[in-house]
Amino acid sequence: MADLNRLLQLVVDRKCSDLHLTVGIPPTIRLHGHLRPLNTPPLTPDDTVAFMKAITPERCQTELKEHGSTDFGFAYQNQARFRVGAYQQRGNIGLALRLIPSKLLAIEDIGLPPSIKNLLLRPRGLILVTGPTGSGKTTTLASMINFINEEEDCHIITIEDPIEYYHEHKKSILTQREIGVDIGSFAEAIRRALRMDPDVILVGEMRDLETIQSAITAAETGHLVFGTLHTTGAARTINRIVDAFPMEQQEQIRAQLASSLIAVISQMLLPRNDSPGVIAAFEIMLVTSAVEHLIRENQTHKIISAIQTGAQQGMVLLDDFLFNLYINKKISYQSMMMASQNPADLETKVKEFTYAQGAKK
Repeated sequence: MADLNRLLQLVVDRKCSDLHLTVGIPPTIRLHGHLRPLNTPPLTPDDTVAFMKAITPERCQTELKEHGSTDFGFAYQNQARFRVGAYQQRGNIGLALRLIPSKLLAIEDIGLPPSIKNLLLRPRGLILVTGPTGSGKTTTLASMINFINEEEDCHIITIEDPIEYYHEHKKSILTQREIGVDIGSFAEAIRRALRMDPDVILVGEMRDLETIQSAITAAETGHLVFGTLHTTGAARTINRIVDAFPMEQQEQIRAQLASSLIAVISQMLLPRNDSPGVIAAFEIMLVTSAVEHLIRENQTHKIISAIQTGAQQGMVLLDDFLFNLYINKKISYQSMMMASQNPADLETKVKEFTYAQGAKK
């Protein structure tokens, strides 16, 4: 049987993003976006059960037994933290371990424009960071929280499932609450947070109507609230929130969103073309009076053009961000097209750019 500590050490040393432990195949790492099986024997059912028991808290083992899956975080020695998804498949136990970077990155290191910092110093409102699973949302939010922690004297409450980055108290007081350990649910945690003299509230996942409603209300009542959704693009994010509510409440939610939303930052991670590793691509929508009007009037289909015309204010469409990464040789053509929201338009843009470059020569 493979030694779990040696596997975890390998992930840390090689800076892998993930480790998969599945019956019938060798332990498999994800390195720079690609899965690589290790040169060891395939894992047996006993192997994965032993791995699971070695790292899984009792309450999570019970949840795994009763519900077929569980999520938790754990520290590996003093070197790293992992987020773990343990699950049953075909009657066997499987594990997916995500390495959480131990170093909090600066806003610029992530690839966000420095102008984002101004949003983080706002006294109230809702900032959404969206994107598919594994797109780096947690890292982006941790960097934002760290920036506020270093710059402002306030009470920051994070509500997570599980806690991934541990923050120290700097200028701010940081209270980190874990779902299932410290509090029962996201919605309940937000309600309780409002009685804890908060300035900033981070909601790890806005996964149901009650949580979304609680987060919007917290933003409206004078708090800076951060939330995440598994959506891509600003317009889809607005629609996803509104569609979570019954028809008779949707107009009211649009009005609340229009007045409380500060920005939607949508992101994804792509393999780098210029060096090993991954790079983030962003779409940034800031809520100007024009965008506020579009949200209120249910005209989200016009948000794309509002982002295009808002470039001077720091807005950018995902496809434009991808195009800039591509022409600077940071990502491949294939990566750009796979991530694109509108591949046909992007292809036209590439052809025009290539033609213009050829004409210069």
